Amino acid sequence: MDRQIMQGNAAFARAASDAGVRMAAAYPGTPSSEILRDIAAEYPEVYAEWSPNEKVALEVASGASFAGARALACMKHVGLNVAADPLMSLAYTGVKGGLVVLVADDPFSHSSQNEQDSRNWARFGKMPMLEPGESQECYDFMRVAFDISEQFDTPVLLRTETRVSHCDTLVELRDKFVPERPLGLDKKEWTKYVMVPANVRPRRLFIEERTKKLADFADTFEYNRMEINDTKIGVITSGVSYMYTKDVFPEWSYLKLGMVWPLPKKMIADFFSKVEKVIIVEELDPFLETEIRAMGYEIFHGKDVIPSVYELTSEIVEKSLKGDEYKASEVRVKPEDLPRRPPNLCAGCSHRPLFYALKKLGAFVFGDIGCYTLGAAPPLNAVHTTVCMGAGIGQAHGAMKMLGEEGLGKVCAVLGDSTFLHSGLTGLMNVVYNKGISTTIVLDNRITGMTGHQEHAGTGFTVRGEKTNMVDYEEIGKALGVKSIRKIDPYNIEETMAIVKEEMEKSEPSMILYTNAPCMLLRREKRAFEYPLYAVDNDLCRGCKMCLDINCPAISWRAGEGQSADGHKRKGTAYINPDQCVGCQVCAQVCKFESIKPVIK
Repeated sequence: MDRQIMQGNAAFARAASDAGVRMAAAYPGTPSSEILRDIAAEYPEVYAEWSPNEKVALEVASGASFAGARALACMKHVGLNVAADPLMSLAYTGVKGGLVVLVADDPFSHSSQNEQDSRNWARFGKMPMLEPGESQECYDFMRVAFDISEQFDTPVLLRTETRVSHCDTLVELRDKFVPERPLGLDKKEWTKYVMVPANVRPRRLFIEERTKKLADFADTFEYNRMEINDTKIGVITSGVSYMYTKDVFPEWSYLKLGMVWPLPKKMIADFFSKVEKVIIVEELDPFLETEIRAMGYEIFHGKDVIPSVYELTSEIVEKSLKGDEYKASEVRVKPEDLPRRPPNLCAGCSHRPLFYALKKLGAFVFGDIGCYTLGAAPPLNAVHTTVCMGAGIGQAHGAMKMLGEEGLGKVCAVLGDSTFLHSGLTGLMNVVYNKGISTTIVLDNRITGMTGHQEHAGTGFTVRGEKTNMVDYEEIGKALGVKSIRKIDPYNIEETMAIVKEEMEKSEPSMILYTNAPCMLLRREKRAFEYPLYAVDNDLCRGCKMCLDINCPAISWRAGEGQSADGHKRKGTAYINPDQCVGCQVCAQVCKFESIKPVIK
């Protein structure tokens, strides 16, 4: 018997391989990113790809399913918004090979622009959804999801979330499943897969019948289980919420749901008959509570005491439910009082000097999703909107249409190279087509940076490191009709300010691209600076703190009364940590007193 301690995402990856998956496609998004990475690194029998966005990933996976292969598409919760168009139609077409759509929610928005409860997609799309709570269930639920998909001719949603994806628990592995279905496409199945009105109508009836069958299945599903202990209190819950509640109230009775849609109505009725009072514990929306109340049951406690925002913890569940009648034990593990560590652009990051330049220009910057969103934080304060992937280009266009000539020289959109390929192309095409006058800056650092350095169509490498075609952003701009395309070295602040100012003042669409500015953490490609590091000359430093405005983590402040060599009184001096400095020269350009100098060895 093979038993291993595995991270939740690693268990998903292993289960996909063991379930006989032949195709896996994804767009990276925390907390889901490790799944495809692990599949590509550990399971060569599975074709794996980073797709340009989640919609394409699901379309690729569905094509593999139509050809008879088991297929997996992975994304985070906001990525499912992008993939919703094919997803809702795939609920009608059904599948041939099992098709699982893994969606990773992010309660508390650890690395997201919003909180969403993806359980609502299951009800909306009339598709089954499974929700594991720890690594063993990640492994088991992934495997059984493919069986359900093929048994009921449906895509299956598999919902994880940050704590489940990144937990480490013991996993018992099982024998690998080898699908017997031969691969192939059948032209005679066109009425199933061509969603024109004449075919949609009978498939709509099929969905209703399928939902009834799934509801019956839910009542016998092995991962929906009752634990009858103290019958005074019974808890209906799922996923990680079960883990939190069981941790502090082990003596209560539980109905632990592995399938959260459709709900097991007979099992729910049976549970209510066995316990005196029912509490529903769930993160985010009152999804279970709303549905169970609609069945006519009285809920003792639900969202009246359990928070509907952010993620839960054992401590939060205990504080929400603890009272004289509950007799809860004390929480065994208290969160440590850790020092704050706000996110920051890395030392030497090419985005830092650009945002410094934009701030100096007084530009209103329509931002996007990526590490460069950190340009919004003080002291840079240089990103003013962030809504969703690719939105900045359209928003800048809309704003300039309203501001007209008055907006010239004041507005631009910024987005990363991966984001541009994900959702920026259509926005830029729209600017040109509708005679816009906005400026788009593509922050090309040669990688998908924020989610952990995943490849994309602009890096020249596949997920497995194989060389491939590399997108030329300048040629794309030209093909879309942009006439004014400029390139900047963001580390040259003066030149960057001049070019950006010129482009923002033009009464036509313009595009600005980086040159030679790869991510500082990218091992394959790293810019070589003239000097390895810089240092502060304390005799020349006047303590003006100008260098602190770039918010480089390598620069700190050392307080203390003193004076510079020219007699200027100061209350401290700047200090550059030699272990963090990469020699980008940005601080030296910002210093007006030439007190920051290269260390020449």
